[in-house]
This record gives sequence, C-alpha cells and structure tokens, in this order.
Amino acid sequence: MRTVKRKIITILTIAIFLIVTGCSGNGGDIPSDATTVQDFTYTKQNGEAFGLGQLKDKVWVADFIFTNCETVCPPLTANMSKLQQMAKDKGLDVEFVSFSVDPENDTPEGMLAYGEQFGADFESWHFLTGYTQDEIESFAPKSFGAHVQKPDSTDQVIHGLRFYIVNKDGIVISSYNGLENPSYEEMLSDIEKLQ
Repeated sequence: MRTVKRKIITILTIAIFLIVTGCSGNGGDIPSDATTVQDFTYTKQNGEAFGLGQLKDKVWVADFIFTNCETVCPPLTANMSKLQQMAKDKGLDVEFVSFSVDPENDTPEGMLAYGEQFGADFESWHFLTGYTQDEIESFAPKSFGAHVQKPDSTDQVIHGLRFYIVNKDGIVISSYNGLENPSYEEMLSDIEKLQ
C-alpha cells in the first residue's frame, strides 16, 4: 500500500511540476527577475519627442548603440535590422527602439544617418538621444538591467549587447544576445505570443 501511495505522490508531483513549468516560458508570462521600463521622453532621429507614452499597449524590442562605435554596434544594428524585416515579413506589429549610449555626441541627425546606413524602417524603429550621459547610465540598468559606462580615457562606450523584448505594459519579458548568432526565431515567437 505504501508503494502505491508513493507512486501516486510521485506522479502528482511530476504533474504539478509540468503544469507549473509549462506556464513559465517567455511567451507572455512575466519572469521573476523582470524589470519595468521607467517612464521616459527623449528625442528621436527626426527631432520629435518620443517616449514610453508612444509605446503604450505596444510590443517593442530595445537595444543600446552609439554612432561612433568602432566594434560591436554595426553588427548589432545590422542584426536588429534583420529582425525588423523578419517581423515585418511575418506581419507582426512590433516597434524597435535603439537608445544611444553616447547621447552627448549622438545628435538626432547623426542617429538618422546611422539608421539609414542599416536600412531602418523609421515607421517602427526609433533611434533615441537627447539626454545626459548620467541619465542613460542610470536608466539602462534600472529599466533593462543593462550596463552602460563611458570611461574618461576613450571615446568608446561600454554597453550591453542584448535585444530586450518588452510587453504592452512596459515590462521586459526576455532578452537575447543581439550580436552573435541571434535567436531570431525565438525572439519572433516571443513577440508573436505578446501580440
């Protein structure tokens, strides 16, 4: 009789585990370590004000770049451009936001020219600047858990290389390496589940 009870308890435990873990993926459920994007209003590539208010009730993907970047930003931005095109091909309603990590040098005009180099569709991709270095170095970790630092000894900026998927409530539900072998299909799946 004890053996039967143990088997039943084991089966129930496994079933509960499967039910709980089956509901905890990135497809809309909020991870326990999720961050909420702080309210912001910055300046986008056409000089207009743009902020969290314009992203209300929208799914969006964010990253961090700067136009004078000599290493990681060009491939990072090329990968974001590919993700934008793939999302468009799938008919997904998603916005893209690239925050400058060198805002004191990245003008709206510079951000516009930079986006054009990568074939950005500015209807849904917003390149933001118009804040101080201190502001972005505080905003990035609080909103995305992303590190940003501009050392005094160089014109290059240290920053994260991830793509952050944000739900309609402004909560970051997942992030992916945006530089090396991006998981395009997984990101698109996350975006689709949030629609």
